[in-house]
Amino acid sequence: MVLEGTARAMLRRLAVEQAQSRVPSLVAAVVRGGQIAWFGARGRVGGQRPDRDTQYRIGSITKTMVAVMVMRLRDEGRLDLLDPLDKHVPGTPVGEATIAQLLSHTSGLTAEPPGQWWERTPGVAVAEMIGAMGPESARHRPGRRYHYSNVGFGLLGELVARKRSAPWEQAVREEILQPLGMRDTTARPRSPHASGYAVHPWADVLLPEPENDHGAMAPAGQMWSTAADLARWAAFICGDTGGGGIGEVLRPDTLAEMREPAIVEDGDSWSRGYGLGFQLARHTGPRGSRRLAGHTGSMPGFLATVWADPADGVGVLWLANATSGMRGPLDTDLLDILAEHEPPLPAEWEPIEVDDDLLALTGPWYWGPAPYVLRVLPRRGLSLTPVSGQGRASRFAARDDGTWLGLDGYYAGETLRVVRSGDGGVHLDLNTFVFTREPYDPGAPVPGGVDPQGWRRGAGGEPPR
Repeated sequence: MVLEGTARAMLRRLAVEQAQSRVPSLVAAVVRGGQIAWFGARGRVGGQRPDRDTQYRIGSITKTMVAVMVMRLRDEGRLDLLDPLDKHVPGTPVGEATIAQLLSHTSGLTAEPPGQWWERTPGVAVAEMIGAMGPESARHRPGRRYHYSNVGFGLLGELVARKRSAPWEQAVREEILQPLGMRDTTARPRSPHASGYAVHPWADVLLPEPENDHGAMAPAGQMWSTAADLARWAAFICGDTGGGGIGEVLRPDTLAEMREPAIVEDGDSWSRGYGLGFQLARHTGPRGSRRLAGHTGSMPGFLATVWADPADGVGVLWLANATSGMRGPLDTDLLDILAEHEPPLPAEWEPIEVDDDLLALTGPWYWGPAPYVLRVLPRRGLSLTPVSGQGRASRFAARDDGTWLGLDGYYAGETLRVVRSGDGGVHLDLNTFVFTREPYDPGAPVPGGVDPQGWRRGAGGEPPR
């Protein structure tokens, strides 16, 4: 739970949004440590104040669940992200686009399917949708740019259905939602649920919006959910991938892969991007910056958002039953209130067990003349960081063969080796780069060799005496 002052500030922010945006009902929650730390609601659903179990339509947040199913299939070896769509769903006019490009909206596909505005009309079967697609469905060369595509996720839902020999929503329910305890997230509404409305732009009156089964396009925005269930989804995005005693829903490293930027949405500023099924955002608040992963959602009559900050272990969500009208950054404002009123405490420092062989490796190393420092991390991990703070810093995980694997930065995926010579010398070999205990140590196998006259004064000067 949050402190009373924090809760009051959050409730006021929510109340201002509901009143000024003229939203029939609005619920929001802040998640911390995997649990709802604060929940607020304004407006009415069926004459009652909505609660954390009231269903709202979540629109494109559905895409994140479909994406997790695709990544489960990848981890099982049922597909590769570099596979062209035609390998698994043949017969489309965009079969050369890869699974990764569909997940990251870089396939070049058109945004919407052929026919009427799909979000307000009953859906068609997959075969009919694919049959209506023509060469014009490809708007850009695959991989060229970010272009959001609802059609792409319709096709990914069909991929899931074919690989599981079951409807996509059944696979999502059985393999993701039920293990996470998200039993109130469904493909069609259940009671109690909010009804979707359009609010007149110039008068305080409502117009009911239609709700349909969208068939082939359902994987792009069909699902309904609750604040309680979306809080669990925020915790999942943060890294809580456990499935209630029946194993992990997704490997943590796969989830981290989904949260990595695959494409920047807004050019040089890089405030918005997309990973593998997740929207990404950078936000600077009163106590520093956040890198958020999640998704927004909109369908006629409904708006929704869920964001998570894995680095801080917090999430935020809101659900509204209006087609449009939300005026401000409610989600990040709630996170800013939390950070301002209750900044997190750093984890307590504790000593760790360090083997003598690793302890002897700590301290300064040199890549040519550039000084680096090597530190030991838990579980025999290492970090190699420029002393200046500028340059190629990476963390490394220990492997069973005595080498280390780069986890991030320039050396992500590369191998670090400790090489010992017969005369007691030691150097680090990092993907052909040699790090030595002294700048350009002549006793180490520095690529290209070291001038035998050593260091000297000025260009062409004499060696020091």
